[in-house]
Amino acid sequence: MEAQQVPKTCKVILSDTIAKKLLSEVRETLAKIEGPNASKPTLAAFLATDDPAALQYAEWSKRTCEENGFNFDLRKVDKENLEEGIIAANNDDKVDGILVYYPIWVGNHSQDKYIKETVALSKDVEGLCHTHLFNMYHNVRFLDPPTNLKKSILPCTPLAIVKTLEYLQIYNPILAYGNRLFGKTITVINRSEVNGRPLAALLANDGATVYSVDITGVQVFTRGEGIRQLRHQVHDKEGWELKDVLPLSDVVIGGVPTEKFKVPTELLRDGAVCINFSSFKNFDGPAVKEKASIYVPSIGKVTIAVLLRNLVRLIANRPRPEGSAPEDPKDAKARSEAFIEG
Repeated sequence: MEAQQVPKTCKVILSDTIAKKLLSEVRETLAKIEGPNASKPTLAAFLATDDPAALQYAEWSKRTCEENGFNFDLRKVDKENLEEGIIAANNDDKVDGILVYYPIWVGNHSQDKYIKETVALSKDVEGLCHTHLFNMYHNVRFLDPPTNLKKSILPCTPLAIVKTLEYLQIYNPILAYGNRLFGKTITVINRSEVNGRPLAALLANDGATVYSVDITGVQVFTRGEGIRQLRHQVHDKEGWELKDVLPLSDVVIGGVPTEKFKVPTELLRDGAVCINFSSFKNFDGPAVKEKASIYVPSIGKVTIAVLLRNLVRLIANRPRPEGSAPEDPKDAKARSEAFIEG
């Protein structure tokens, strides 16, 4: 008799699979909001850097936009002319959203931050201006409380990871919206202001206990015992290291931007969910497949899908032009319900 094969215990999920579902939702929602005869929305993307990764991201974005009924207008500019170009796009009614590829001034975060504040709130497809970031950190989910019809925009990479966790059913849909990660322990290995810290805040605001790890140590993000706080609190875990948090974690998310770093596979819990969002492989692929229950090796295409999702959200948030005819109740309902839960 042939020996019975042991079934594989790890499921590898590629970003394509997750992105397809999101893009289908994007197309359906845009059709409901704008109707079948509306002009294609336009995303203006500013490239003021020679970074090959930014250029590749631009090429992926262009392809995804065009395949899904959006115009992608790549504007290559000198960084000294970037502010002027963004202001022109802010005032151009034909531009629905603005994307800027960062970093621009390497080592000078204040100049990059200034550019982020230059993008108009109504066109900030990346959710990087102060209003959107304030809402994210304070767990304020709408721009117009108490009406709550205009959803705040979230940064693309952190939101892509949230959408990946929803796809993987790590979020518990039985629980109330905003509490659906209650009981989950998650480690995020990266605490950058662009990705790691916002991600830890988002996950903690949804109820998780999040260990945020970087070279300076470990912090824990939580809404308190029984998730009683309205927004996350942050505490230093003095003396703690990666080795202390990995065995506790249901989900481990790697975002370390170096080829040298690898998550110690032997410290992972059996059946952990492992997600990599770095452009480098933070997990030893063959080894992690022997330990994890689910492994997502990259999320790049999910990030681009979320970019278009944010663009449609901006269109749904947009006020009606002055003097326009009263909005059909069906259209108003579609706008108010567009991506209402996240």
